Amino acid sequence: MAGDPDPIVYSTDGSHLRACAACGRHPCACPAPEEVVPAGTVLRLRLERQGRRGKTVTVVSDLPPDPAYFGRLVRALKTHCGVGGALTGAGMELQGDQRDRAQAYLEQLGFTVRRVGG
Repeated sequence: MAGDPDPIVYSTDGSHLRACAACGRHPCACPAPEEVVPAGTVLRLRLERQGRRGKTVTVVSDLPPDPAYFGRLVRALKTHCGVGGALTGAGMELQGDQRDRAQAYLEQLGFTVRRVGG
């Protein structure tokens, strides 16, 4: 790394194996991810059928970029609704029409939820 004040030249303790995948340094010099504040976050809730062979899917979109937080949230939401689902690039997907349950649960956590579409 050019400009690195303390580059590792040789290591027998294995510290070169613990380097961060994103920045390549140990300890990691990446900025800490921003904390998700539910009160300042507006989530969009919609129902989709297209491209799913007629199956209905509830999609929660406009998620802030914190995959670890929303990975835990989608697990809790799936448990609350009693359905399957996943965290995808488009947002959180829940099987079936779970708009009412998902909206109540997310609002209970402090998120602002807007329904999009019909």
